[in-house]
Amino acid sequence: MASDKRGPRNDTRKSSSYCSGITIVLFVAFCLVGVWMMTSATVVPVEFSLADSNRSENRDNKLPADSGPDLSEGNSGNKPEEFKENPVQWIEEKPNRNEEGSNNKDLTSVPENGSEKTMEGINDEVDSENTGKDESSQKVKENYLLDGSDSITINGTEENFEKMNDNPESENTEKEKKSQEAGQKMIENLPDGAQAELLNETSTQTSSWLTQDTESKNEKEKIQNSNPNSLSIPDKKFSHSWKLCNVTAGADYIPCLDNVKAIKKLRSTKHYEHRERHCPELGPICLVPLPNGYKSPIKWPLSRDKIWYNNVPHTQLVQYKGHQNWIKVSGEYLTFPGGGTQFKHGVSHYIEVIQASHSDIAWGKRTRVILDVGCGVASFGGYLFDKDVLTMSFAPKDEHEAQVQFALERGIPAISAVMGTKRLPFPSAVFDAIHCARCRVPWHIEGGKLLLELNRLLRPGGYFVWSATPVYQKLQEDVTIWESMSALTKSMCWKMVSRTKDKVNGVGLAIFQKPNDNSCYETRMATDPPLCEDTDDRDASWNVPLQACMHKVPVDPTVHGAQWPQEWPQRLVEVPYWLKKSSKIGVYGKQASDDFQTDYEHWKRVVSKSYLNGLGIDWSTVRNVMDMRAVYGGFAAALREMQVWVMNVVTTDSPDTLPIIYERGLFGLYHDWCESFSTYPRTYDLLHADHLFSLLKSRCDLLPVFSEVDRILRPEGKLIVRDKAETISELEAMARSLNWEVRMTYTKDTEGLLCVQKTLWRPTEFEANM
Repeated sequence: MASDKRGPRNDTRKSSSYCSGITIVLFVAFCLVGVWMMTSATVVPVEFSLADSNRSENRDNKLPADSGPDLSEGNSGNKPEEFKENPVQWIEEKPNRNEEGSNNKDLTSVPENGSEKTMEGINDEVDSENTGKDESSQKVKENYLLDGSDSITINGTEENFEKMNDNPESENTEKEKKSQEAGQKMIENLPDGAQAELLNETSTQTSSWLTQDTESKNEKEKIQNSNPNSLSIPDKKFSHSWKLCNVTAGADYIPCLDNVKAIKKLRSTKHYEHRERHCPELGPICLVPLPNGYKSPIKWPLSRDKIWYNNVPHTQLVQYKGHQNWIKVSGEYLTFPGGGTQFKHGVSHYIEVIQASHSDIAWGKRTRVILDVGCGVASFGGYLFDKDVLTMSFAPKDEHEAQVQFALERGIPAISAVMGTKRLPFPSAVFDAIHCARCRVPWHIEGGKLLLELNRLLRPGGYFVWSATPVYQKLQEDVTIWESMSALTKSMCWKMVSRTKDKVNGVGLAIFQKPNDNSCYETRMATDPPLCEDTDDRDASWNVPLQACMHKVPVDPTVHGAQWPQEWPQRLVEVPYWLKKSSKIGVYGKQASDDFQTDYEHWKRVVSKSYLNGLGIDWSTVRNVMDMRAVYGGFAAALREMQVWVMNVVTTDSPDTLPIIYERGLFGLYHDWCESFSTYPRTYDLLHADHLFSLLKSRCDLLPVFSEVDRILRPEGKLIVRDKAETISELEAMARSLNWEVRMTYTKDTEGLLCVQKTLWRPTEFEANM
């Protein structure tokens, strides 16, 4: 029995050993076959599928199977050296998301099902396996795909090149042919190598150029300390629960002008302190609601004469100024007959009266850039476009309800500002003329402090046009004011060159001219108002208190304001005289005059080859444009032939190049983007930011800044950003969180381009009471 029991156990062991032997043999054979296949077959790259579309850093779709880079967060752009020799470019594309309130159109046609089409990339140093690719695909690569490190996103999805570069002799289905055509059309709209270059500022700028932060030594609000925890998070992790701003101003909210808490603490409002900027310590991160019934703005030039009532639903000015033809209600429109307090029968006639009063004004030639004080609805500036004159209009946010908002909705440049206790945010000696038509400013009081601010802004030889009742009426109050103004302007060495009565409008105007030299200052008997101290920086204007003094006329040929600029339009392209004579190094590291030319040629190339044709922007819908970080004004100059105007913003921590912009016949102002801009919501069609946001990150969080971008940009408006690739990724994530359309992202090495479009989307929940 015992032997019988052991017998079966021994048989079982033999069977198990036999099976194990067979298993080993089969495993060895399988390995040998695998080795043989690996040595005889061509290695096929592994294709990574990146489902998440919220990415804009450089990544590659095709990678060698044995050397793929780490695609985890933060390592998307790290490529091994052997991979860099033959990189593969890729593109993203998909149909529109058709989000609520968006009428965004695709930049290109795409396959009906929106499915991805892939192809092998083509490189300059192509392997023998790739030599069969057609010549057209090689040409595409050379023209549009830059040195193997570019990545492009169009309308939010990614694709690499494959079907477009297939052998033309291969048989394609009809759907594949359509895909090829769509891809080719998309490539033709991409930035090419010439225009994709980036001008890099050099370290010399801080030593060669002053900034408003250094010039404005008396400013009361200092720039925030560097914040090491400023927003810099991967786009995949970014999230924010947006809510509507819960403020009294509602759809007209301007954070720095509607800061009720700060205004209540003011000790006095005698000098309009309550109309000045009082910014909250932390910028709002809420969204301003839309007015009920908001519509896409009427296009220029029709918008000059009428706008949608629902977009700016205010009627107080209609009741208050309707008899003077400022504004009227006509059905669903607000109309602007072109009248004003001093030109009830039309501003066009009024403009001609000014020209006839003093021919040397020469609208659109000698006089190109002017300042309109207390502009109302800015009809004066709106009609001066016909004369090729650019007008910076401003008025306070006061009982004249939404006057600046009306102007901007009409497509006329304007800002909310007041002549109170601080200098206006402009450099000295930049305006060719300054205009005031019943602007309600008491020029003659307190030593003429307010008129002396105009003297600071006016070019030597420039004109002050004053149309007000003291000029032509004989009431005792008017006579007294006229006598005071006459004495003040004489002591300032201003010469009255004309005093005219317009019979049609029944009003009068006086024109004064600022002196061209210092001879009058040196020989005048009176010393009141006094000359400013030599230590007083005439260009310092950011939060600098007004002073009742006059600056001497510049005589140094290397200083702006010493000579009158060339006539328009020659001044647009002419290198400013003081840059020609200066040894100063420019912002980008070249000699200043060469720097200026390089900047202009750069932006002409970028605008013509990319912005006008490559971003899918319908420029007929664009009127109000802002360059959020201008340098020499090259971007604005490149748009000269378009029916747009550009507000050039020189940031307070950047080289002070704003006088150069004015010298070209363009305009702008100083601003710190860590604070809210002095404009109404929904007032710009296009915002352009060249390396702004990456610089801001060291001083303030980007989320409140992007909230401000949303506030001032109109629904369906565009934001174009050129910046560091990592910053582009952050901004794209913020835009997506706002349900904006991502029109294009484009990255090359560490630099990138982003074009996004705001939609009508608004959250439904309000934040806690602010």
